[in-house]
Amino acid sequence: MSEPIHILIADDHAMVRAGLRKVIEGQPDMDVVGEADDGKAAIQLTLQLNPDVLLLDLAMPRMPGMQVLRDLAELRLQTKTILLTASIERDRILESARLGARGVILKESPADILFKCIRSVMAGELWMDHLAVSDLAQALRELIRQPRVGRPKEAFGLTPRELEIVGAILSGNSNKDIAERLKISNQTVKNHLSAIFDKLGVSSRLELGLFAAKHRGLSQDF
Repeated sequence: MSEPIHILIADDHAMVRAGLRKVIEGQPDMDVVGEADDGKAAIQLTLQLNPDVLLLDLAMPRMPGMQVLRDLAELRLQTKTILLTASIERDRILESARLGARGVILKESPADILFKCIRSVMAGELWMDHLAVSDLAQALRELIRQPRVGRPKEAFGLTPRELEIVGAILSGNSNKDIAERLKISNQTVKNHLSAIFDKLGVSSRLELGLFAAKHRGLSQDF
């Protein structure tokens, strides 16, 4: 039998922590290894316990969740962070993703969505609450369009055609749209996407958007 997913819960409300612990420990593949009631304790326990997943409340005392994320990003730990939030704020969600958060979920989400989020993140995927995805996509497009002063464009080994397809994806085009615009087959678009993902080390359009946001100037206009 494989090891369960070790989870650290960081939230300043004892009842929230207790509720999360109860539902999580009802899953045979998950185990809560600790609880933190403020941001500083979250960092200390992450270092001490080395959990697989940190469930982090954004609104934490002593040290806000965003600062916890920044500090953890500098430490380059293997722990994957999932943000718990009462509301979706586009700019904050975008910044948290750039700082390395692997998931964002609303506190009001049902337990089965939380479990899916945890398992998806452990499988190497990014998880964004469905309410966050459309806003995040728009924010990424706006950020990517901003010029990157003083830095040349980087192609990261992508061909001109692949850069063109990246631009099309970031403009919100579907595979079908891209195929029609470039007069190529849908399968050819998929082949290009597979090559792009391999070269950039991403596995989804969302991860591609975050990569492009970090490396502005990557794509060509479409």
